[in-house]
Amino acid sequence: MTPTDAAFTPAEPDAVVRELRHVQALMQLEQQEDQAQFRLKSAKAGIAERKRRGVTWHPVTITQEDIGFGGKVVLELERPAGEEGLHLFQVGRNAALFGPAQGPAGDPPTLSGVITRLRRNRLQLTTHREDLPDWVLAGGRLGIDLTFDEVSYREMNQALNEVLRARDNRLAELRDVLLGARQARFDATRADDLVYPSPLNDSQLEAVRHVVSARDVAIIHGPPGTGKTTTLVQAIRETIRRERRVLVCAPSNTAVDLLTEKLAAHGVNVIRMGNPSRVSDLLLAHTLDARVMAHGSYGRMRALRQTADQYRQTAQQHVRHYGHEERQERQRLRDEARQLFLQADDLERFITQDVLDSVQVITCTLVGASQRGIRDLVFDTVFIDEAAQAIEPGCWIPIARGQRVVLAGDHHQLPPTVKSEQAAREGLRETLFEKCIRRQPATARMLTLQYRMHEQIMAFSSQRFYGGRLQAHPRVRHAGLAAYDPVFAPDLPVEFLDTAGFGFVERTVPESRSTANPEEAALLLRRLNQLLAAYDPAGHAEHPLTLGVIAPYRAQINCLQDAIEQEPLLGGLMRQRQLSVGTVDAFQGQERDIIAISLTRSNRLGEIGFLSDIRRMNVGMTRARRKLLLVGDSSTLGAHPFFRELLAHVQHIGGHRTAWAMEE
Repeated sequence: MTPTDAAFTPAEPDAVVRELRHVQALMQLEQQEDQAQFRLKSAKAGIAERKRRGVTWHPVTITQEDIGFGGKVVLELERPAGEEGLHLFQVGRNAALFGPAQGPAGDPPTLSGVITRLRRNRLQLTTHREDLPDWVLAGGRLGIDLTFDEVSYREMNQALNEVLRARDNRLAELRDVLLGARQARFDATRADDLVYPSPLNDSQLEAVRHVVSARDVAIIHGPPGTGKTTTLVQAIRETIRRERRVLVCAPSNTAVDLLTEKLAAHGVNVIRMGNPSRVSDLLLAHTLDARVMAHGSYGRMRALRQTADQYRQTAQQHVRHYGHEERQERQRLRDEARQLFLQADDLERFITQDVLDSVQVITCTLVGASQRGIRDLVFDTVFIDEAAQAIEPGCWIPIARGQRVVLAGDHHQLPPTVKSEQAAREGLRETLFEKCIRRQPATARMLTLQYRMHEQIMAFSSQRFYGGRLQAHPRVRHAGLAAYDPVFAPDLPVEFLDTAGFGFVERTVPESRSTANPEEAALLLRRLNQLLAAYDPAGHAEHPLTLGVIAPYRAQINCLQDAIEQEPLLGGLMRQRQLSVGTVDAFQGQERDIIAISLTRSNRLGEIGFLSDIRRMNVGMTRARRKLLLVGDSSTLGAHPFFRELLAHVQHIGGHRTAWAMEE
């Protein structure tokens, strides 16, 4: 059956418009909730508390002052080397430089801007002013706060308005295909001359053919370990053989960086818009800044801005009580500076356009597709990776700039983050990826051969989420711990350690309303110690064993981390970065030889809270390559249909053990 042969029932156009307006209303709820949470975190919090929360750097030093686009002041700020804790600063976020409070009860003065570069303990703040206020120049103790980011919401709202207004144009057609009002079209002859098939398996090759043959929309559905990124890169390479320029986006900077690196490694002429979250020479060389600086006209642009800045500084030295001639001279210098800045801006636009005209692929985040320089460009194809983790309004920003759309992801893994419970409940968590794959299944091709997991680790997820279609590649099919090192034989690739009847009871931490189960944590660590007793790390220096410990609750993670730090073996592995502890979200896109999951919940009511999000469980379980260890209370978990199925599966493959067995 060809894609166009599949049964298709079109939605009513009016229904599509109503749906988009509903999404827009939900996005407004999300913005209100996001803003309320931000204010709650920042309200009445001192500098020390804001630093702990990761929203403030203090103190900071101005290490460089420059003039950017439009004559706006650009500052490079640095925090002390000893203050290297985690923080929430990232490129594109709004921030405000602040100085000492003015007066005994006064608020500190602020200078607003946008973070345009971030590297370790340094960041670049592009301000909204053409000169620095006096309090900055006075040399007092400075700091920088994150401020609420309205830019992303504004761009998403504008994109939705553009989609709603679209009539009789390509955007209207793409909107109707993605939302099921118009059938997607394919032309198989477009894929007759593929030239990059060698690294691909059959399902990956079929997905690339599908992308090339799509005239409107195509979806690459990539379950865990199936090589989605590899397939997507090959699809992009095939596409740029046929098209002048494509846009490649993802909701996260990390995903954009990965795709940029992979494309560059294949010799693709790619530019990374925005600034990368990873710091690598390869990525930096492919940023727009680096390409602009390498342009033949960059030196002239720089000289114009430096001369303009000199004129402006000279003009500022003419104080007001000077006479008429001095005032005229000051005005002349200001006018001259303004003209030079305008010339520099024009030259920068020319350089940027010249650079972008020569590239094959532009990469950026979803919101980054609206930034100056590319917002007016039209792309033959827009690729969106991690589309199943992106809220719908964000996806429309790049789609509005394309003639075709390719979505890649897996709607059975982590959903997008939605802060408003009401918005999530009423539909904002349903992604454009999910809507399209459900309404037009013919747009999707699923990758079916996975290269990560032992077949027993894969089996339950394959049956429960992927229709039993996943297959394990021969090199991983039987690659359990014993294949890594015979000292582990015999061992079970999947093991459920059941605490039912053992008296372990969950505890709620009142301050955070989080849940912990210290006895279960201790049992999990005891089992890991037992498992690793014969393991000699020195014998595997080149390929050390990696472990991940996952829990659904922050309180349980803290409990596990504290206990591991006291353990000689496990604590040593954590210090050597062979063992890490975190939530499922922290392990997204990663894998470990051993994954141990503390399911935590144990109560008489059968309440399982976050565990009912079965997509998170799918992600957690499929991070394991050689061994999956689950520890939990079957009497509590079994109240949920998903966990009943999981327990039955583990029983069937002989992986069920009671906690009593650990006492024997």
